[in-house]
Amino acid sequence: MTVRRSGWLVVSLLSAILLLGCAARPVAPDGELTTSFDKTENQRRARIRLQLAIGYYQQGQMTVALDETKLALQTDPNFADAYSMAALIYMDQGEARLAEENFQRAIRLAPNDPDLSNNYGWFLCQNGRANQSIAYFESALRSKNYQSPAKALNNAGTCSLILKDKVAAERYFTEAFRQDPGNPTTSTNLARLNYERGDLERAKFYINRVTKADVLSAEVLWLAIKIERKVGDRAAESSLVTQLRRRYPDSTEFAAYQRGAFNE
Repeated sequence: MTVRRSGWLVVSLLSAILLLGCAARPVAPDGELTTSFDKTENQRRARIRLQLAIGYYQQGQMTVALDETKLALQTDPNFADAYSMAALIYMDQGEARLAEENFQRAIRLAPNDPDLSNNYGWFLCQNGRANQSIAYFESALRSKNYQSPAKALNNAGTCSLILKDKVAAERYFTEAFRQDPGNPTTSTNLARLNYERGDLERAKFYINRVTKADVLSAEVLWLAIKIERKVGDRAAESSLVTQLRRRYPDSTEFAAYQRGAFNE
């Protein structure tokens, strides 16, 4: 399950709420509700609850999102995506133990879900278990149904850097760039790795893809300045310094530039 924090249309929330109460329930000849229908109906209602939860999550309303997720699980206790959603919410709230429990439940129910593997891998990486995370990213990447492999590749690259495995990190980032060349984070990481290795031509190639953006962080600007200085492009360096000075005058990066700490 892939969840993005983006705009959520009010009409979608209202539609989901209305759908929760509008289904007629067929009755068997003896007056009893059909068992197969009950199961299908519960799954339908749980999916609608999860849609609501995702919408609230994207709005940053974590408490309401968690409440809707719990209702989804009350309706369908075997709903892997709902456990995954709960895990993401608990992860955002800093509740590592509860996030772990829900990730584990989701994985038991859907062991081959690539989005779930990627999310759990990232959770492990962010909680001091980067050495365990790589296997889950690789599991996601092996899935032929995975719609966004660049995410797992970038995550694997980042966690490889935490493990101080720059060779693996560059391999993952290079493949992520091939899959999604427009991702600025991928290009920044490749620029940094090539700069540190002394391959200035490739470092400049990647950083130039990033500096075309309208808004750059102080960290990215400082990396770009160091690359252009090494390359000897004074005009490009001066332009980047102007941006750093104007946008981040109190940053540690601008302070480093002022004292000439280009090799720190």
